[in-house]
Amino acid sequence: MTGSEALERFLHTDPGDVGCDEAMAVLHIFAELVAAGADTKPEYRGVAAHLRACGPCGDDFDGLLAAITNEHP
Repeated sequence: MTGSEALERFLHTDPGDVGCDEAMAVLHIFAELVAAGADTKPEYRGVAAHLRACGPCGDDFDGLLAAITNEHP
C-alpha cells in the first residue's frame, strides 16, 4: 500500500470504528450474536465498522464465525 492509499483509507475511516482492542475484547460475543442471526446494529455498530475496515480483525472474525457455525470460509 502506498502512502497516498494509506492516507485515503484513513480519511474514509468510520468515526464509529472502535479500534482493534475493543473489537477483539467483544469479538466472541459479536460472533455468537451474528451466528444466531441477532440484530447487532444497535450495540455493536462500532465493532462492525471496525471489522469492515481492518483486514486482520475481519479475518479473525471470519475464522471465529466459521468455527462457531462449523463452516469453512
